[in-house]
Amino acid sequence: MLLEISFTSLGKSIKYIELITAIVGSIYYYKYKHTFLKYFLIVLWYVTINGFLGRFLFENYILRNNTIIYNIYHFINFSFLLFLFKTYIKNEKQKLWIVGFIITYIISIGIDSIFFRDYLLKIQVIPFIIGGLFIIISIVFYFLEILNTNKVLYVSKNLLFWISIGLLLYFVGKISTRIIRNYYWKDISFYNEILVVEFILSIVMNICFITGFICSKKDKQY
Repeated sequence: MLLEISFTSLGKSIKYIELITAIVGSIYYYKYKHTFLKYFLIVLWYVTINGFLGRFLFENYILRNNTIIYNIYHFINFSFLLFLFKTYIKNEKQKLWIVGFIITYIISIGIDSIFFRDYLLKIQVIPFIIGGLFIIISIVFYFLEILNTNKVLYVSKNLLFWISIGLLLYFVGKISTRIIRNYYWKDISFYNEILVVEFILSIVMNICFITGFICSKKDKQY
């Protein structure tokens, strides 16, 4: 019973923490409006609206299968995040790698739609795993780059650092739970616990974003 209550509470609260994150990002917009991260705020609001819209359409029997909404969301989110790190990373070879990541991710969507899952009816798993791995690698590129510069001295005041921490924690955990949930669900007895872990990962990620908005400094964005 406690698990069901926790699961329900987390399921509802994640939409509101996304809303809070977008609001906080808007309040502190002046800190990063001169950087490419200004588009990150647009994505945050899109994520928030998409979450509420998906739930509304489903609960009001307007769109009983709202999978397409989330598949489009994943495409926009992964594509933007990969392009975000490509924009900030200076190393030309790593930039080319990320361009390759974006192309491979898009191709994986097409292959998965044609041979494995109906894009309109089922959440795409393989492209999600591929996109998540590519984002993790891109974050590692970013971390390695700033470690070799004086930017590391004020990294905690940089918004992208906190965004990267949140994304890294989220995708490291989410890829694992997504694989278990989609490929081994018949063999596990703790399916609901995995869903709870996924909600917690989302909350932790958003807390990192909020921390970045509050703690970052306007003159420490690069």
